[in-house]
Amino acid sequence: MQAIISIRPFLAVLASVFATALILLSWKRPNIREFWSVLAGVIKFGIVISMAPLVFSGHTIEYTLVTFYQGIDIKFRVDPFGLTFATISSFLWIFTTFYSIGYMRSTKEHAQTRYFACFAISLSSAVGIAFSANLITLFVFYEFLSIATVPLVGHKETPEAVAGARKYFLYLFSTSKTLLLTGIFIIYAVTGSTDFNAHGLLKGTPESTLLFIAFFCFLFGFAKGAVMPVHSWLPAAMVAPTPVSALLHAVAVVKAGVFSILRVIFHIYGVDMMGRLGLGIATAYIVSFTIIMASVYALTRDNLKARLAYSTVGQLSYIILGAALLTPSSMVGGIIHIANHAFSKITLFFCAGSIYVSSHKTEISQLSGIGKKMPWTMAAFFIGSLNMIGVPPVAGFVSKWYLALGSIEAKELPILFVLLVSTVLNAAYFLPVVYKAFFEEFKEDHHHHGEHPSIEPFEGKHEEIREVPFVVVPLVLTAIGSIILGLYPNYFLALAKEVIR
Repeated sequence: MQAIISIRPFLAVLASVFATALILLSWKRPNIREFWSVLAGVIKFGIVISMAPLVFSGHTIEYTLVTFYQGIDIKFRVDPFGLTFATISSFLWIFTTFYSIGYMRSTKEHAQTRYFACFAISLSSAVGIAFSANLITLFVFYEFLSIATVPLVGHKETPEAVAGARKYFLYLFSTSKTLLLTGIFIIYAVTGSTDFNAHGLLKGTPESTLLFIAFFCFLFGFAKGAVMPVHSWLPAAMVAPTPVSALLHAVAVVKAGVFSILRVIFHIYGVDMMGRLGLGIATAYIVSFTIIMASVYALTRDNLKARLAYSTVGQLSYIILGAALLTPSSMVGGIIHIANHAFSKITLFFCAGSIYVSSHKTEISQLSGIGKKMPWTMAAFFIGSLNMIGVPPVAGFVSKWYLALGSIEAKELPILFVLLVSTVLNAAYFLPVVYKAFFEEFKEDHHHHGEHPSIEPFEGKHEEIREVPFVVVPLVLTAIGSIILGLYPNYFLALAKEVIR
């Protein structure tokens, strides 16, 4: 691959940093403040997508910001894998911004300026992670992302929100400062570099116990990837407003975690070293356990966002599973599931938020008949559910098809069995929600009689439940996006095939 020196990757990162300053300056004028958020999203996506033709023609785009000393620098490189993550995060950010405006205004949330500012920093960090050329740069932006999202998780400032934010902070910082830094030090000590390499930085290095240990430092150190047992920060973070949950689960945070783990598998260890150390199959079985257990947990949750949170824990492990099986089909399946899961999970969280904005319902048991009052929201929820289950023609089918092929190529029938069982479990925890919404009779609300004291009272009868257009339009568009990705998966498939070439 031929490298082209260009400042564009750094400009993609800077776009929303500048927006953060403008958002803070416009705190007294909400319309201007939101305009900066949208404009930055469009500019960022424009810069990211402008680099696609060069990447597809076999080039990489590089830019070194600062060199501390040999092998330690802050450097950006745009390659097919980084472009995959950056495209998803920058594109979906535009929808999330519009959705956030509708949600925050409808629920009359406080501290909206802080919210939009932290939101912008989060997206800069996500694109910084996508375009990192080495582990040092990746680590820096990974930490920025953690810091920027803590105020978002604790946004409501209730005791529950503060506890959730504290758990989120402690989990992510303790794992990154111990395990992650240990892994980076070991790689630097062994190779004298932390640069990502198309065939693996460790290619040709003799295998050792130290490298075996370092891999698990990365797998659990990138706790945003939510592999059990370092997953429980994720359901705890559900105290955040729903647009934040969508950001956490679809656009930035968890995807940064699995993206970073895949970076280590593909571009630090490489298929060769993963195979020699027996790390691929070991990882596949660890994440298979996560897939099944998370699905079982999801089945037992009545709170809609909690069920979606455990669903995310399982779905993230599909991505790691694809990479860990080390076969061409499985690796393609893992990479494209980053995009497919993003579109469907953001749709599902948008739907949960829409239900809350219109009816103040948060539990699945309260959703009887709500499909008749909120047809657009629940239809989009149904499409998102089909995506998670993996039903054609929705995008999730493409991922699961490649993952299943990959498990057969790897001659790992137990993994194929895990995929089939988890698909049944996905259906078991998503379809009852849809059935309840469309096929059960409406029930009267009794919140204000103390039945659900944890849920804020919502005065008014069911007849007054109305979908909010500003909230509904983004979720309908992302649901349509899931179908389009299923019918025309070529963009992300082409990028995925470039990554493993």
